[in-house]
Amino acid sequence: MALQKRLVLAALTVGSLLCFYVLCLNLERPWAWSIRPLGHFHSPSGGGASRSEKSEDLPPPPPPPPPTKPEVNTEQLTRPPSTSQPGRAAQAGALKSPTVAAAPERAQKDEPHVFKSKAEGRTKSQTVTLPKAPEPTEPSFIGDSYMSVDLHPQTDCTDSVRRRVGGTDFGERFLEGIPVLQWAEHVTPAEHQRLSQYPGAHGWGGIDYKTLVETLSVLNSSANWQMLDDWTSRSNKSECSRCAVVGNGGILKDSKKGKEIDAHHYVFRTNGAITKGFEQDVGSRTTHYTFSTNTLINSMRSYAHVGYKGPPVSKETRYVFLPDHDRDYLLVKAAATRTLVDRGPEKEQRPSKYFGEDVSAAKLKMYHPDFIRYLRNRFLPSNAMKTKYRDIYRPSTGATMLLAALHTCDQVTAYGFMTPDYAKYSDHYYDSTYHSVGFYINHDLRLEMVLWQQLHQAGLIRLYMHQ
Repeated sequence: MALQKRLVLAALTVGSLLCFYVLCLNLERPWAWSIRPLGHFHSPSGGGASRSEKSEDLPPPPPPPPPTKPEVNTEQLTRPPSTSQPGRAAQAGALKSPTVAAAPERAQKDEPHVFKSKAEGRTKSQTVTLPKAPEPTEPSFIGDSYMSVDLHPQTDCTDSVRRRVGGTDFGERFLEGIPVLQWAEHVTPAEHQRLSQYPGAHGWGGIDYKTLVETLSVLNSSANWQMLDDWTSRSNKSECSRCAVVGNGGILKDSKKGKEIDAHHYVFRTNGAITKGFEQDVGSRTTHYTFSTNTLINSMRSYAHVGYKGPPVSKETRYVFLPDHDRDYLLVKAAATRTLVDRGPEKEQRPSKYFGEDVSAAKLKMYHPDFIRYLRNRFLPSNAMKTKYRDIYRPSTGATMLLAALHTCDQVTAYGFMTPDYAKYSDHYYDSTYHSVGFYINHDLRLEMVLWQQLHQAGLIRLYMHQ
């Protein structure tokens, strides 16, 4: 009997020890329910789903966290310092060093973080360096820093846009020193390197240095870097330069604004600008014609049936290129030197075909890519800049023309631009039947329409609208 009791006691002791040992083992490893899932991991060795599986066969990934900073926001773009300081003694046209936006602050130095883990039944401290999330920076394609130039105002107008803009909501966006036009002094190896990072109209991306030198070297006079190059002879003792900027919108049909338009010192037009037969509504004069080679050729094809044969040609007409591609630089060089275009889509063509026999370098101008990028970044930052089409998005040719006039003329009146009631009017004033306005991804016409309303309300332009 005593032996049986001892055997039972020994069995209980062994069982207790065994239970205690199992409990210790479990304490040394994490519980299954405490392990966080790793998500959908695709193993290259065949475990899990194959990379070739359709995405709909897998649960959708969790949505990304909301961005801490909008991709494009003009209020958060770095503003270069203004160059309009009184009393500056600099020669007209003298170049300053390119204004560079301040670089974002570097992320603070990585800080050590300490965590504790259980291992082998004891607590152990381990120091691990975790990288700090970088501060959001300006997207690389924005480039809100620009060359700055010193150009003395051509007039002493007391009621000019330059004097009034500071008291409006546009004061922070407006840069007086921005070069509207590019000319010979701008092409340097350093500038080519800086602007080559921006494609299309926003820079010199894809344009070789030799082509730039050959083209811009012929734009080397005051007629090339001044938009209103003949103001002295044209002013007729007027204190302020008055510019009419004429779009091709259907709102001008039956407007009877022709005489009013022609009465301005300067008249800007663009693309399919047809005046013959429509003088009563749109006038007949053209002092500045804005276009890209692409829009010029397309206009000649699209509007030939309504009488458009090419750009206006007159003694007072200047041709202002909006360079989208190298073909614009090639056409400028050929026109200035009175030679045939040596390569590209217009190869072997004679520029006089477009600009008349008396075309010369003095009648040619070319928008600076910094100016186009500045207009996009600060005045027309469309949602298209957040899409895959961001490289081809730019202000429309008409918008570029109107905003260039805003930066060069004292007083600006806009005719034939989109207004909120645009659906009432055909696309163009010369349409024989109604055609609705077309919208394309490379321009944001609705955003431009809002901008014209804002500029009108701020008193910076007068916008023609039906009463």
